[in-house]
Amino acid sequence: MSMLIGVIHNLARGTINRSRSAGTKLLLSSEETPEALLFLPKARTFCNSKDVSKNEAEVIKHENTFRQAGVFDFKSYMLQKIKSVNTALDAAVPIREPIKFHEAMRYSLLSEGKRVCPVLCIATCELVGGQESTAMPAACGMEMIHAMCMMHDDLPCMDNDDLRRGKLSHHKVYGENVTVLAGYSLVALAFEHIAIATKGVHPKTMVRAVGELARLIGPEGATAGQVVDLLCGGKSGTRLEELEYIHRHKTADFAEAASIVGAILGGASEDEINRLRKFSQCIGLLFQVVDDILDVTKSSEQLGKTAGKDLLANKLTYPKMIGIDKSKKYAQKLSKEAKEQLVGFDPEKAAPLLSMADFVLHRQK
Repeated sequence: MSMLIGVIHNLARGTINRSRSAGTKLLLSSEETPEALLFLPKARTFCNSKDVSKNEAEVIKHENTFRQAGVFDFKSYMLQKIKSVNTALDAAVPIREPIKFHEAMRYSLLSEGKRVCPVLCIATCELVGGQESTAMPAACGMEMIHAMCMMHDDLPCMDNDDLRRGKLSHHKVYGENVTVLAGYSLVALAFEHIAIATKGVHPKTMVRAVGELARLIGPEGATAGQVVDLLCGGKSGTRLEELEYIHRHKTADFAEAASIVGAILGGASEDEINRLRKFSQCIGLLFQVVDDILDVTKSSEQLGKTAGKDLLANKLTYPKMIGIDKSKKYAQKLSKEAKEQLVGFDPEKAAPLLSMADFVLHRQK
């Protein structure tokens, strides 16, 4: 355990300020151990609400405003955005020599997926007044990085999974060596594509957006979450803060990077960026909490990936640590806290993000 704490301390050093979510605070006892305190000073402000009852009333009013103006068709919105993203991804990674290798890059990238990160990138850009065309290269770059992480996560040396999105995992088709190389190539292409294909954005703005994306896959982003996940395993004595640390970095950081890059490219103010950062942190953690719940309540056929794998591998999950019922309540709280951050934005432009919070909460796969 002491080795784990040391590793987490090193990973947390220098990160943006984070703190536990309000939802997690309710799940913890009032007594804190020295190990638990490790996560507090280096933690990023996360999903905290100063006046929950007031904010909840504002959220309800905000949601009613756009519903009265016309029922928002989230399904149609998602289908349209996914179609646009898939078309752009197909064009960004054409088949060329070496053909087999480019086919390998496209295998996971173009497989059927929810495209949550690309859609978040576009939606936040449009929320603050930007255009889909401005955000699309970054949205594609996000999906390239996401595809790489899925490809590498499924490797035997990582999470060791044979299924992804209803198909054989990348390494089961192309071999582990090609999976590693194709993943690296997708990351390089992501930054190249954003730099070359993004039009009409000031260079300083581009540098900031690229920096945000680089942080995602750096030693204080998704990599930190994966390392701590591997070190924790199913070790006894692991606390809830450690589980949230893993999920914040492995999943929530993706939603955060997508949302903030989109907002930056759309010309968001600092206040808008801060609020969207909190929104996306809640959405990202919500996605993982629901994922943990689905892993123990759905079949492999329903999920499109191996069900119950985390339980068999004795991995940390919210249901394992706090039970199904508390996990569901925590998910509902995260969805509400996410919506609170959207109060004050144009209700019509905020409709996709408000609906996204409901979609992530109620998804079945």
